[in-house]
Amino acid sequence: MQLKELSERTGISAASIKFYLREGLLPAGESVHATRARYSTRHVSRLRLIHALRSVVGLSIEQIRPLVKLADGGAPRLEILAAVQRTVLGLTALNTQNGDVRTRAGDAVVRLRNWPDASSDARAALDAHVSLMESLGVPVTTELLDAYSKALDAIADRDINATAAPEDTNELILTAAVGMHLHGQLVLKLLALAQASHAIGRYTKDA
Repeated sequence: MQLKELSERTGISAASIKFYLREGLLPAGESVHATRARYSTRHVSRLRLIHALRSVVGLSIEQIRPLVKLADGGAPRLEILAAVQRTVLGLTALNTQNGDVRTRAGDAVVRLRNWPDASSDARAALDAHVSLMESLGVPVTTELLDAYSKALDAIADRDINATAAPEDTNELILTAAVGMHLHGQLVLKLLALAQASHAIGRYTKDA
């Protein structure tokens, strides 16, 4: 397909497509003329990914670029998922801000859930957050960790299962990034509703 058809199929303007080509986010098409190129379903898939990362997840061009480079470079699935999580959840900024320290609470939750005791951005982010809570005098008990991690372990299992299906790396990143963003927000909203519901049940009679 030519540029016009690619634009029509994806709903992305020709000017935006040319911009993504210049930025290296979209692979060049197959040259058929000095001023024309042919594009494929691979380009459709990549454009849908870029659009979702920008409009749904809210990532910038600078944040998207390393993700598509991993996709084009044939990086292992685990490395891609780690990069998506790091970018979508902002784990790098959190770790840099709070330092990289191991905590007893982090060790405890890994043992409770039988998760791999492996270094990752997610583990470092948890340890940094636990350290912050403890510095503010907010207790992080084993009972609290057990209750929270048990519920979230089931959610994480469903999320990661969803990334097993896509063979196309663009679809893998799309599924993971949009899922992490929207499912994470869903968890927060459900938690807010649960808290409000418990508060209503407990304090309405006192009003």
